[in-house]
Parts: sequence; C-alpha cells; structure tokens
Amino acid sequence: MKFLECITLNPKVSLEKGKIYSFIEMGNVSTNYRNPIAIEEKPFDSGVKFQDGDTVVARITPCLQNGKRFYCKDIGIGFGSTEFLVFRPKNESVDNLYLYYFMKTDFINQCMINSMTGATGRQRVNNEIFKSIEIEFPNIDIQRKIGSILSVYDDLIENNQKQIKLLEEAAQRLYKEWFVDLRFPGYENTKVVDGVPEGWKKGILGDIAIFRRGKTITKTQVHEGDVPVVAGGLEPAYYHNEANTVAPVITVSGSGANAGFSRLYNVDVFASDCSFADSETTPFLFFVYCFLIENRANLNALQKGAAQPHVYAKDINTMELTVPTDDKLEAFCKFVFSYFEKIKVLQKQIQISSQARDRLLPKFINGELEV
Repeated sequence: MKFLECITLNPKVSLEKGKIYSFIEMGNVSTNYRNPIAIEEKPFDSGVKFQDGDTVVARITPCLQNGKRFYCKDIGIGFGSTEFLVFRPKNESVDNLYLYYFMKTDFINQCMINSMTGATGRQRVNNEIFKSIEIEFPNIDIQRKIGSILSVYDDLIENNQKQIKLLEEAAQRLYKEWFVDLRFPGYENTKVVDGVPEGWKKGILGDIAIFRRGKTITKTQVHEGDVPVVAGGLEPAYYHNEANTVAPVITVSGSGANAGFSRLYNVDVFASDCSFADSETTPFLFFVYCFLIENRANLNALQKGAAQPHVYAKDINTMELTVPTDDKLEAFCKFVFSYFEKIKVLQKQIQISSQARDRLLPKFINGELEV
C-alpha cells in the first residue's frame, strides 16, 4: 500500500497562541535515543505541532542523516522546530510504537534522503516522496509485539538516563553546598578573609584546568570505530577509531543553540568542534565539571563573533572563580567519585542496550525474526 494510505503526515493539533506548551528544539533531539534530551516550556507562536503517540523526524540535512528523531511520550501536546516532520497512524491498523521504529529503518531513511532538495547544507525532505513510497506492515498484533520488544531496550535506556540525571544532581547539590553556600567540612572553624575562606583565593579557571580547542574532523575523515567524535551538539556526531583525549573528559559546545553545554565523558573521545579538558591536564576534573554546570549562563555569555558566535577555550580558562585549597578540591572529588563511577556503569549499559536494539530492529521489521 502507499505510505499515506495508513499514515498521516503533519496531522492537525490545536494549540492556542500565547499559551504555554511543551517545546522541543532540534538541539535537544537525540540521534540515538527515543526520548528528547530536554523538554522546555514555551508560549506557542509558530512551529510544528505534535502530541503523545506521534513520531517526529528531522527533515533537514545533516540532522536527518544523523538520525535525529523522537517518540512523543509523556509530553502531552506540544510544538517544536519547523524543521520537523510529524507522523501518526491514520487508524488502528498501524501501531504508534511500531511506526516509530519503522521510521528508523534504512529503507525509509534512504527514501527521505533521496528526495531532499535545496541548497547544499540546507537540503530538506520533499514531502511529495511520501505519496509514492510503497510499504507493507504486518498485522497489528505482530506490530504491537515488535514495538513492545524493542521498547524494553528503550525503557531501560530511559531509566538509566533518569538515574544518571539523579546522580549528577546529587553531585551538583554537594558542589553548591561546599563551594557556593560555603558549608564545606570544617567551615565552622575556618576564618573568612576578604570574603573568602582562609587559604582560598580569587582566581581563574585556568589556575586549576586547561581547556583546549578540539581538532576539526569531517565525516569523510572518520574511520569506523567506537570512539565518540564530539562536536557542537549534545551527543557524539559519529564514531572514529582513535581518540585525542584521555578519559575522563569534559567537553564544552562552542556555538549554536547549545553553546556552553558541558558534558563529562568517562571514555576517551575525539574532541572535534568543541573545547575540552581531560585527566591528562586537569586533576580536579569533577570539581571543574560541576563549576561549569553551575555557570552555564556565564559560559553561554562568552560567545564571540558576529557571523557565528563561538565559545573559545581561551575564554573558558579565564572564567573567574574562588579557588579552594587543594585539600578541599581533593576531598570533594573523592566524595563524588562514586557518583561518577555509577554514571560510568550506567552509560555502558545504555551503550549495550542501544547496540542490541539496533541489531534487532531491522531483523524484526524485515521479518527475519519471528515474534
């Protein structure tokens, strides 16, 4: 049957202008996970509209090729970038979750990519392609079984992501207690001199960390491997066979909507279009990471340049802070070490679950595996 006989493209959703709804921008859409990385709340003005049960796919290059898409779950109704396409079953002959996984297949991706038109670097899917795509879905019971099986992996991924968030929040609370509220161990017996605890000093981040600029790498230069290539987004752009850092590694996105976004990797990465500090040059890495999270707004404000504002490594190094004594830095890093070790384990579990899901998906959709 034809694709549009059973699937609605950009279905209608009623939103009131000025009213607050869930908002998802392209920068917060994962290239690998079912759920968005972040959901904001904004007054509706314009944009692509969606509701729970819909599948949302990027329609612009390179976001489509990189796999940016998400399934609407526990969002309610909302809106997002005009560079999204929204898909919804027309009737009960198609399962919502099955449709989401079907839209991840190489077949449908290639159909969309082959249809793209427009200037180089800003090409978009031609919606006319959906009128000609021929599809064949199994019966609804099989669809639901396939969706249910693949969802087990995505549910595990989402649960692990929630645990990671809680652990990072716990580390951040401790950072705030010690270094913002100044209620560190022994604070009762510590004198305050010139507005800072005795022995602490006013300085810059470069006093305890060295951020460097990553080495630009294009997809054509990438050789197949499992080393994340970190550029300007929230997730690895792709994977390489060599690293240029030593784990753990802090990366800071340089430009775009996510400028100033910081992430801690527990594996060696290839730092590309970003700034980074790693264990080779920065001994108190966990403290530095928490400092950057606490100061995201200040990081974002470091952007320079007219055409494409950018956060530069040299400016990150000059961020002002009160530098604690080495013993307090060591004590804090030792205390939160267990948090980040648990995060490391959870991230590995996420990787294993993602790989298992991605191996099974085409086999289920193509009928190679029975359910």
